[in-house]
Amino acid sequence: MQSTAIQPPPKNGIRARLKALYRLMGECRLCPRECGTRRALGVQGVCRAGIRPRVASITRHFGEEPPISGTRGSGTVFFSNCNMRCVFCQNFPISQMQVGKDMTAAQLAGGMLRLQKEGAHNVNFVTPTHYAAQAAHAVHLARRKGFSLPVVWNTSGYERVDTLRLLEGFVDVYLCDYRYASPALAKRYSRTEGYPALIEPVIEEMLRQVGHFDGGRGVIVRHLVMPGHLEETRIILNRLRHRFGPQTTLSFMTQYFPAHKASAFPPIGRRLSAGEAQAALGMLAASGLENGWTQEDDLASPGDME
Repeated sequence: MQSTAIQPPPKNGIRARLKALYRLMGECRLCPRECGTRRALGVQGVCRAGIRPRVASITRHFGEEPPISGTRGSGTVFFSNCNMRCVFCQNFPISQMQVGKDMTAAQLAGGMLRLQKEGAHNVNFVTPTHYAAQAAHAVHLARRKGFSLPVVWNTSGYERVDTLRLLEGFVDVYLCDYRYASPALAKRYSRTEGYPALIEPVIEEMLRQVGHFDGGRGVIVRHLVMPGHLEETRIILNRLRHRFGPQTTLSFMTQYFPAHKASAFPPIGRRLSAGEAQAALGMLAASGLENGWTQEDDLASPGDME
């Protein structure tokens, strides 16, 4: 990824956008739960986030999609806590047990500048939704001190469109999950039954801001194939193709692992079978989606699915 991807926030007021984000956090309506939690007073909602961003680590990471990790790594900021409650979360100590350290926006900006100095290709905010205000604030502070890397918004997709609109210009790449087509499964596995109704408007807003991924800027959609739920994958691939077009960049993941509480939720208490993985790849081949990667791919830029 090249730093030329960066676009400044629209001129209708960087500070006004930041203030609007902080107001949304005040009685929290940053995410679709709109729980009204008064975070500034120390009250915690479902995500358990406070007034300061809690960060588990700031480091270069080489396990993202090829153009995100590149050769020098993606500068990942792993935020603690999460607005979802996925029973299969591999990072549950961070997302659900609050492992991490509270930081100020200025300290976070300092971490971003350090990543740039270390040679990271980008700064990659992982699970940032509940810290949208502080993350955007940190980007603003870092840019004032010479930060010039692209910013990646690495999200579950459980977002509010109104919040995303305020992030326009702060984000260069949206790396967005598309997890569920069924409200029942979203509720059972992540306590987010409204997820299927909102995910496509969310992706649409992301595309409006940055367009389809071109190697340095744009939207990448991730889909994790779940054991026992291949019909979900078929539906999601079909929806992506027909709503957003064959040029949609897709990261298609078949590496599901039954972490956290997954063993108590059959059929996701196991890995994908070889037959399921092959069937899923067959669905992908038939979907008409042209760009992206499968788990086994080692590509340097978007290309034909194989």
